[in-house]
Amino acid sequence: MSLFSPRAQASVKSSSALPAAPSSWQQRANSGSRVSTKPHRAAIPPWLINTASLMIMGLLVVLSLSIGVADFSWSGILQSLISQSANSDSSLMLVSRIPRTVAIILTGVAMAVAGMIIQVVLKNRFVEPSMVGATQSAALGLLVVSLLFPASALLVKMGVATIAAVGGMTLFMLLIHRVPPTDFLMIPLIGIVFGGIIEAVTTFIAYQTESLQMLSVWQFGDFSSVLAGRYELLWLTGGLCVLAYIIADKLTIVGLGDNIALNLGISKQQVTWLGVGMVAMMSAVVVVTVGMIPFIGLVVPNIVSRIMGDKLRRSLPAVALLGASAVLLCDIIGRSIRYPFEVPVATVFGVVGTVLFLWLLLRAPAEQ
Repeated sequence: MSLFSPRAQASVKSSSALPAAPSSWQQRANSGSRVSTKPHRAAIPPWLINTASLMIMGLLVVLSLSIGVADFSWSGILQSLISQSANSDSSLMLVSRIPRTVAIILTGVAMAVAGMIIQVVLKNRFVEPSMVGATQSAALGLLVVSLLFPASALLVKMGVATIAAVGGMTLFMLLIHRVPPTDFLMIPLIGIVFGGIIEAVTTFIAYQTESLQMLSVWQFGDFSSVLAGRYELLWLTGGLCVLAYIIADKLTIVGLGDNIALNLGISKQQVTWLGVGMVAMMSAVVVVTVGMIPFIGLVVPNIVSRIMGDKLRRSLPAVALLGASAVLLCDIIGRSIRYPFEVPVATVFGVVGTVLFLWLLLRAPAEQ
């Protein structure tokens, strides 16, 4: 039978009308396309994450209040409350333990929120205040004002440190202006080199003026000297964190891109400089009060963003709680591993933060 006969043509037409069986790769592609069309839902609700973080932070607060060199007992606190009279335990709690714990919480919240803000403003997940020259510039300004005007008030020193931090961050933003936006790792590398240069200049000035011991207090975050009356400036960072939550939607829109912000009527320049000023003030207050603590603003926002996404209104509470818990945990570790001596929080978090930062760099991106 010829291939071009009417019967052969009819058989070919009937066979071509039948649906062909899909291959295995087609089945996987179709199933993958069906899965991708479904709305993505978070595996863990935000309220559950915040509740768990709050419970963990409460447990760490109790541990932080209980650990210390001085003799302390909770029964003495209870006896003081019942008798309504002060004793050694209640005095220790009010003068040392509570101020230190509150300072730790405010510092962790401030540095974590500052890291989240600067990552959104610069559209880069691998930067934090210590990688854009903020903390190094604040320490340089604080050293200069302490040498020139040693009797100046604490607010004056904080103001000079804030101005220096804003200047350092502005210079850094000018340096990365020509860096391609797709080159994500180049920005933190430039920031590390830039911060190292500022820190070298600060160390040289301190060496020439015999102020290295004073500079070391600001370069290594430590809460051992925090007492009542020496930490209240940190409450200013709490107000700045509340302001960050109020403008969270504008920061999110700015982080989406210049064109989207322009179309939605958001002034990118105003929001950017407001975020830079907030980060600079937070960094300056923390450096003036307790010193530099690295990696908080880098590690904590990245962990929360992988779990809850990039919407600031939803993720900022979790960032604040996780930042406070992380600093509390590192402070407890620093007070426990060489008891009765203390290891600075900056040293402990530097080790932990380095490991977590390498994990964030080497970890494969999550499936969308």
